[in-house]
Amino acid sequence: MAFTMQRQPLERLQRLLDDGRSVYTVRPDGRGLVRRVDATVTALVNTVVRAAEQPDRGSASTHLRRAYDAAYALHPDPTRAYSEAIKAVEAAAHATLEPSNPKATLGSMLRTLRDHSSRLVVTLAGKNGTEGLQTVESMMSLLWTGQTSRHGNLQATRDETADEVNMAVLLAASLVHWFSTGAVRRR
Repeated sequence: MAFTMQRQPLERLQRLLDDGRSVYTVRPDGRGLVRRVDATVTALVNTVVRAAEQPDRGSASTHLRRAYDAAYALHPDPTRAYSEAIKAVEAAAHATLEPSNPKATLGSMLRTLRDHSSRLVVTLAGKNGTEGLQTVESMMSLLWTGQTSRHGNLQATRDETADEVNMAVLLAASLVHWFSTGAVRRR
């Protein structure tokens, strides 16, 4: 009975938020509000998180979930979301690209990918057989170089924007999925 009484006010609140086309929605657990996210984005991330829950993909699913949560929270944290997106890709790609390097990073994995591309197979190879791997490399490079707040330098650094992070999280989700499902694998 108590559950029904709590559920009715939440349903009314959700209806008001929906009718008002609010950017917020009630969290699935009913314990607060979150930013409204396109249902296909949420479904995609949930599918990838499940696919990445494998021992050889380390903490990829945890990092991708954290990236999503930080990007779409009531008070988003774009810098944390971007950092977690990179960690998700690092965890997912580690066993494929640098299994014997315990300190592998996205940067070192990119070097390995470029230097040892003949050791890798991509399910969708492309017309000349290399476009698929070039796409993976380009996506990883874009994610790596797009993080503006990672290191300090002589010029002032800036935090990533919400729009950059939204793209980075989806980019990371694609890469995590490809590595986790074997779409990118060793020969």
